[in-house]
Amino acid sequence: QVQLGESGGGLVQAGGSLRLSCAVSGRTVSSYAIAWFRQAPGKEREFVSGINWSGGSTYYADSVKGRFTISRDNAKNTVYLQMDSLKPEDTAEYYCAAVPPREPYRSTTYYYSARNYDYWGQGTQVTVSS
Repeated sequence: QVQLGESGGGLVQAGGSLRLSCAVSGRTVSSYAIAWFRQAPGKEREFVSGINWSGGSTYYADSVKGRFTISRDNAKNTVYLQMDSLKPEDTAEYYCAAVPPREPYRSTTYYYSARNYDYWGQGTQVTVSS
């Protein structure tokens, strides 16, 4: 019903930048919370960044604060993740995920957990070389 498609991954040297895009189809992007997760080989999937339904609030994992910026373009039904000052430890498969508004109200912690998301993209690989 809802489909997500990531793009923009690739190979970049440490200190470089990439911008990931998540195109959403089937629903209005403004109706959903959107988040980026990443998973490296041998590690669990971890929360990277999220944006709320209106786009007025953004959230970041401590490991990416000050380097990554999430934004939303409702007219294009697209969420972006601008990644600057990339480090080798950022190397992972990056996924975007979406979830509709929940009732009753859920705390921010709820949205940090991958298991609470209903829709997922196929992933895009980001590799940062030393």
